[in-house]
Amino acid sequence: QVQLVESGGGLVQPGGSLELSCAASGFTFRRYSVQWYRQTPRKEREFVATISGDGGTASIINSVKGRFTISRDNGKNTVYLQMTSLRTEDTGVYYCNANEWWGQGTQVTVSS
Repeated sequence: QVQLVESGGGLVQPGGSLELSCAASGFTFRRYSVQWYRQTPRKEREFVATISGDGGTASIINSVKGRFTISRDNGKNTVYLQMTSLRTEDTGVYYCNANEWWGQGTQVTVSS
């Protein structure tokens, strides 16, 4: 059974940092690129970042470039999203995705 389980969300003040994790199981993890999306109060689900199966290629949207970093550890079947200099507009539910599979999401709230 395929599972993607996000964790690491929470409440943080503007300027703070969080690291999200996406733990995968039930498929050959290294063969798939993995994406992070977010659902914010103002927008439909928005693509944030992607990383290739071997971790050699990654891309990220302009609005978080320089603040967010995507990485993966294929030995742990886990993808990470390191988020720094967080802003209130980064608030939302963050989801990871691989192929047609989705996790349940983790809430990130940036507020003073």
